[in-house]
Amino acid sequence: MTHGKGREFKKLPPVKLETLLLLEAERAWVYSRELSQLATLPANKDKAAALRRNATSRFRRAVNWATQMLSHCQGLHATGRLSASDLIQATVYTLVLNGRFLRHRYDFGDALVQLSVARSLLDELAAHASTSRDQALATAFADEIGPEIRHCSHEMGNTKAYDVDSIVLDSAATQKNQLVEGYDKLVQELSKESAGGASAERKKLKPLVWEEEPVPVRNPELVDVLLKVQQAEEKLKEMPSDKSVATGEDDKRKGKVGKGTKSKRGVAAYDAILLALSDAEGVARKLVEAQQLSGSTTVTPTGTRDVQFVHAYIVYQLLARRIQRDLLLTSTILHQSQHTSHRNTSKAGPSKPSGNKEHVDARLFPAVVKLLDTIIQSLTQMRTLTVVDDSPDLATVIDARISFTKARSLLPSSADAISASEPAFYVLDPESLAALEEELATESLQCKKDWFNYNGGDATGTVDRKTHKKPLFFDIALNYVELDMERLQERAGKKAIPAQKLVAPQPQRGPSSTVPRQVEQEKTKNPTSRAKVEEIIRPMTPEPSAAAKGLGGLLGGWWGRK
Repeated sequence: MTHGKGREFKKLPPVKLETLLLLEAERAWVYSRELSQLATLPANKDKAAALRRNATSRFRRAVNWATQMLSHCQGLHATGRLSASDLIQATVYTLVLNGRFLRHRYDFGDALVQLSVARSLLDELAAHASTSRDQALATAFADEIGPEIRHCSHEMGNTKAYDVDSIVLDSAATQKNQLVEGYDKLVQELSKESAGGASAERKKLKPLVWEEEPVPVRNPELVDVLLKVQQAEEKLKEMPSDKSVATGEDDKRKGKVGKGTKSKRGVAAYDAILLALSDAEGVARKLVEAQQLSGSTTVTPTGTRDVQFVHAYIVYQLLARRIQRDLLLTSTILHQSQHTSHRNTSKAGPSKPSGNKEHVDARLFPAVVKLLDTIIQSLTQMRTLTVVDDSPDLATVIDARISFTKARSLLPSSADAISASEPAFYVLDPESLAALEEELATESLQCKKDWFNYNGGDATGTVDRKTHKKPLFFDIALNYVELDMERLQERAGKKAIPAQKLVAPQPQRGPSSTVPRQVEQEKTKNPTSRAKVEEIIRPMTPEPSAAAKGLGGLLGGWWGRK
């Protein structure tokens, strides 16, 4: 928008006259169908006749527009400006509208002839289509008018009204040249135009086969997405296999397969296939849902597979490709782990002892188990499909594959308990257990020695390594014998002996007191030997005396001992 400050001119696409006539015919036909549906409602019971007359007039106008379009197309084809395929399509559209109008007027005989000739032309278009999409378009329109042909044949009293192909063959063989001018000539021109080159071959969908029977793709939307699937599968087939790479002509490549690069390319190819199959599954699911919501039955011929079968087939292919991708990822992960361990061993050299363990990444086996669980889930979904239930052999194979994958997923965790009710077991022989115990004891002893030399075995972290002194030999016994540490430190002289307060008892007065007086005299004469005397000569602890009886016991201090 220029907001009035300028002018902008856009070139409109060229609108052809036949396109306008086709749109007018479609508009009139759709309005006729709406009026016919309104006439069937109970609320419009009073004006139902008027609605039917209006619907018939609109239908007649649609046939008129279609006839004008066909006349214009015939003129263009005569001058070489329109191909035979386009003229046949315009002829088919006019015949179908004419046949439906006659059927609406209950003229089933003429309607059957018109619809049969249109069906024969659609079969020719499908047979000589240059692309799979054009073939699917012709097949879809042929399936759409099939029930109308069967209804007209049934109204005429035909006992084999179910066989639409034979009815079309009988009716169109006699009336096709009368209804379509130059019928055989148009078919010959169509066959010449259908001879396409390599570009047309790329747009052709390869036949899909299930149990040696073709899977019909009768919807143009499905053809487009399945062509993408086919192109992605061709890229996967172009990749060299393991056998071709390993046995190449160049001897230098032997031993250097480059499986990591090839596996990455394979995973990318499978991702492209899965993306295309996901789109195809979405389109098929929408077609099935639309068919269920409309409440209409399938318009496919008798004995052919419908859209629901095609949807189940696409889901099966999607799950199968997903399983193949997960298996490729599993083998790639295991191969890379083995390659890494082999490279580390070769770098270590022959000087290293052969008893070293092979280090395995802790994420390896959980990743493998997760991939195997995904495979089991895909196989379980595959088992529930209707196409698998209808094939007993395939169902048996899938059940066996599920059991095998479950057993394979349990292999990395074989040392764990199988279930909560069963005890754990170890897949080890006694010799291996003895070697492991011996190695564990050696490592434990060395760890304790290093810890003891570091900080004396202190676990609290309060001892500083710099201030720590190596203890004497007798302290080592503390690890084995419980001893009184305070008593040992006192004996070693590291702890002062607490002074004991000696309370001397009061001596009792007796008849002789010469000895204490001599001791006191010696103390006064020689004060330095006082401590020695106190250490050597200690008063004896008096023995407890018997309790005195009577008043003498109470006043024993006054009258002395008895």
